Amino acid sequence: MSTTWQTRLADVIAGRHSSSGDPVDAGAQLRVFDDEGTEVFLQALARHHRVDEDDPQLIWIRPLVDGAESAELGYLFNLSATRRRGLSWTRAHLEENGDVALLLRSGETAIVQPAEGDLLAELQRWDRFTDRLTREEEAQLDALDSDSWHGQFS
Repeated sequence: MSTTWQTRLADVIAGRHSSSGDPVDAGAQLRVFDDEGTEVFLQALARHHRVDEDDPQLIWIRPLVDGAESAELGYLFNLSATRRRGLSWTRAHLEENGDVALLLRSGETAIVQPAEGDLLAELQRWDRFTDRLTREEEAQLDALDSDSWHGQFS
């Protein structure tokens, strides 16, 4: 049975593609290329995504931006800056190498693929950071239904 691009997207974002079987050893990164093929964006992705209920060709994700070391508190993310982003796509497919390619309505191409190197390390820092959140706060992040964050780490 072949894997659909939707299944692969969910597996890569959640880290269910690790050779060790431990999702902490795996995760996703997002690469975006403009219409001329120049890479314009590269970031690790948090371990959650959501297909919009009103627009099935809109996928909500959370790129991990603005993480920084704090002398007192360790590695932190500003949750007002590390907010959800939408990938509004017209065509999607699974590449031979297992990457998920989305042709975006903007004309750009988004590639969701396994995170590597520094971006995998950033995702692992995110995992440790989210251990500080309450269950309610983590559920709010996972829902990917809000553009603003109020409370701790904002």
